[in-house]
Amino acid sequence: MKPGAPIAGDPEAYIGQLDGWRRDIVEALRAAVLAAAPLEERIKWTHLVYFSNGPVLLIRAEAERVLFGFWRGKRLRQIEPRLKPGGKFELATMVLREGDTVGPAIVAQLVRQAVALNRELGDPSKPSA
Repeated sequence: MKPGAPIAGDPEAYIGQLDGWRRDIVEALRAAVLAAAPLEERIKWTHLVYFSNGPVLLIRAEAERVLFGFWRGKRLRQIEPRLKPGGKFELATMVLREGDTVGPAIVAQLVRQAVALNRELGDPSKPSA
């Protein structure tokens, strides 16, 4: 686990452990994500993870940054070029620091497209057939 990352059993407790700019960013992202599409929200791997036919996206608060990542993020870079590829699958993540923002319209577009990709292509955490 990254230093400064909260430990919690549910999303409300996760956010309750944050303060300052990290809490502001996580609350804004979470609100925009939940407004964009029907998703299952839970704590997995010690951060917020959202599911629809498999994992769709994550929000992870760390001491000096907040990560906003998508399992099929490599396919979403035309919507948001700050998504940087890395990790397993087609993961791409945006690093947000104090003063950074992502507009709710962009978040909604990213979420809806990511959900559509999971519906079309299946669970991104499972091997392709």
